[in-house]
Amino acid sequence: MNTHNGTLNVRVSRIENVTPEIKRFTLTPLDSEPLPPFSGGSNLVVLIPHATGYYRNAYSLMSSPYNTSSYQIAVRRVDTGRGGSVRMHDNVQEGDQLEVLRPVNLFPLSKHARLHLFIAGGVGITPVCSQLAELRLRGTPFEVHLAVRGTEHALLGEELRAEYGSAIHLYHSDQGERLDISAVLADRPLGSDVYVCGPESMIQDTVNAARHHGWTDSHIHYERFLEQGSIGEAFSVTLARSGATVNVSPDQSLLEAAESAGHHIPYLCRGGACGMCETRVLDLDGELIHTDDWLSDEDKASNTKIMPCVSRAKCTRLVIDC
Repeated sequence: MNTHNGTLNVRVSRIENVTPEIKRFTLTPLDSEPLPPFSGGSNLVVLIPHATGYYRNAYSLMSSPYNTSSYQIAVRRVDTGRGGSVRMHDNVQEGDQLEVLRPVNLFPLSKHARLHLFIAGGVGITPVCSQLAELRLRGTPFEVHLAVRGTEHALLGEELRAEYGSAIHLYHSDQGERLDISAVLADRPLGSDVYVCGPESMIQDTVNAARHHGWTDSHIHYERFLEQGSIGEAFSVTLARSGATVNVSPDQSLLEAAESAGHHIPYLCRGGACGMCETRVLDLDGELIHTDDWLSDEDKASNTKIMPCVSRAKCTRLVIDC
């Protein structure tokens, strides 16, 4: 396996349009060696080149964990984002080489569930694809409930239905079909787990409905598909351990700016969800702009912690314990 600075070098062997705004990329190794293994629900960070460096965007692996001759990811174009997905759509061509990081799993399957229920919206179906391949080998029952805007957005769901039959339920909004999350979760047997990936409103509706029906939080799992990183005003940060000052540009995250300057901050998800990059704030003259899902409201109000992967500052001085 060809590697460079801890990354894997892969080739874009195929690009497919699966909806008007989603492309599926098939990535293969440059040599004959298999790609590193992964489990259902894993994501892959892709280094997307731009004028001054790289965007590092995480995308769910949707191919089977039991075939590592290639990886597949789906990229939804986000025109209002930082630009990573737009570059994937407009600049990356079949035959190009990309750098990726080794897969990590922040959305794993429960090992003890007797029934797995999946609720997804749009591109939120992508992590489910690899999870279903794993469940089929285990022989564990599952159901998928996927809401799409219309037929032209349903190809991934149709592929799953051709593969898994009646376990896949599609709801077309343009045909008046409504996914009733509360009804899906009602009267389920003990030992059921629910997984949801989609818009924030879908995640919150699922969590609320599950709790209403008496589900405990340990049986509720969710993952958001927002484009990672952050955009906003430029600011500077001092890394206390080295004394270095890092300038964060408007389209960079603090984490990306530190990496570009040669400094290491531990991370996993790069999306403000896992907690790995939580960092103490030692000095602040201004305000922190928290956009993560990890810190509590109390932590955010205290201005003593920051998640460098997504959160920013509007300040004249910021010193962090890094």
